[in-house]
Amino acid sequence: MTGFLFELSFLLAAPVWLLMIFAPGWGPTARIAGSPWTVVPVLLVYLALAVPLFPDLWSAVSSPDLDTFRELTALPGGAGAVWAQVIAWDLLIGQWMYREGRRLKISALLMGPLLVLTILLSPFGFLAFLGLRAARSRRAGQRPVTGGPLPGRTRR
Repeated sequence: MTGFLFELSFLLAAPVWLLMIFAPGWGPTARIAGSPWTVVPVLLVYLALAVPLFPDLWSAVSSPDLDTFRELTALPGGAGAVWAQVIAWDLLIGQWMYREGRRLKISALLMGPLLVLTILLSPFGFLAFLGLRAARSRRAGQRPVTGGPLPGRTRR
C-alpha cells in the first residue's frame, strides 16, 4: 500500500504541472495554479503515510538528527511520507513561479524548462528562476515584488 501511495502523491500533482508547462496561457490554468488547494490531495496522501508513524516522525522533526531521519525514511511509509511532503511543497513553489513568470511576462518557452527543472530538482529550478526574476525586474527598472495577496486571492 505504501508503494501505491508513494506513486499516487506525484500522480495527484502531475496534472497541475502539466497545465503550467504545456497550457500556460489557457484560462483555467491561471485559476488552478493560483489556488493553494491543489496540494490538498497530496497532503492527504502525506497524512495517510505519516499518521501511522507519527511517534517516529515527531522524534525526527522535534529533535533533528541525521541518524533519526535515516531511521524514519527506512520505516514502511517513512520515505513515502517525506516524498509526499516534498511533492506538495514543490508544487506550491512551482505554482508561485508560474504566477510570477506570467506577471513578469516571461516566455512560456523559458518557463516550461524551469518548471521541469523544479519538478526534478526544485532547489536548482527555484534558484534559477529567482535569478531570472531579479534580472527581469532590474531590466524593467522595478524591484521584485516580495509580498502580495495569498494564492487564489485578489486585492480589493
